[in-house]
Amino acid sequence: MAGPLALRNSVLEAIGNTPAVKLRKLVTRDMADVVVKLEYYNPTGSYKDRMALAMIEGAEASGRLRPGMRVVEYTGGSTGSSLALVCAIKGYAFVPVSSDGFAREKLQTMRVFGADLRIIPSQDGKLTPELFLKMIEVAKKLGQEPNSYYTDQFNNAHAIEGYIAIGNELLAQVGPEIAVFCAGVGTAGMLMGVSRAFQAGETQTKIVALEPSSSPVLTTGKGGPHRVEGIAAGFRPPHLKDGQYHEVRTVDEQEARDMARRLAREEGIFAGISSGLNVVAALQLAREIGRGKTVATVAVDSGLKYLAGDLYET
Repeated sequence: MAGPLALRNSVLEAIGNTPAVKLRKLVTRDMADVVVKLEYYNPTGSYKDRMALAMIEGAEASGRLRPGMRVVEYTGGSTGSSLALVCAIKGYAFVPVSSDGFAREKLQTMRVFGADLRIIPSQDGKLTPELFLKMIEVAKKLGQEPNSYYTDQFNNAHAIEGYIAIGNELLAQVGPEIAVFCAGVGTAGMLMGVSRAFQAGETQTKIVALEPSSSPVLTTGKGGPHRVEGIAAGFRPPHLKDGQYHEVRTVDEQEARDMARRLAREEGIFAGISSGLNVVAALQLAREIGRGKTVATVAVDSGLKYLAGDLYET
């Protein structure tokens, strides 16, 4: 891995190797340390850059994606932004299927990178299981057209492989003594990638999957409308495998929103709602396991992606 000051030959080489920081003001003396990996240091401001690069290069290596073809994916915006970046650099046309229920900044970012964005209308801006199913349906049809490659992030094994580096980086930054790692579940690729890295490192880390209490499909089997972008698609993602995580927890959506604001004001971590959700759970776990241990999680993406919405209204 190139050092932080090394000259890169491409923006793609700037993906990964993100910093990890300890929380200082949100923890108390009786709690475990909480470490947050700042994934908004990736080029598009999201850890999805890792997955996008892995899926595209995996398809190239297998021969399923060749020069002159177009790439298709359904996306809440961050995956689409990441794929749009990778495709722009590699010279592929990109057709993302998204919705007006996602942040306007994310939709515009895809267009900036040259994507041919297709929008599926939402119901009052809510993210529902029905909306995700419609996006999937449209993307699948587009992917079946001639000269198209459908990345299919929820079923693409390279998605998990792209995230293993987060676990390896955390082991290098913090060490094998991480007691718990927790994160929200979208595709579950990131959680499973980190779990694989920790298993390979022979750690005893507990892996905790998170979802909003407004869409508790993993805990109750029933999804619902919510506004936590990037997670809780309303169905159990195929990547989420039994035996590779230990527990599922729900987090109140309003607590996640409040925490995103507190992270900015108290810790200088400017991130989105799913990052707030991750930290709410991380602090709960840190309180439960107590001093002398470490809980790790990720700041998924940059708060700059949410300035046009109501998350950071003042």
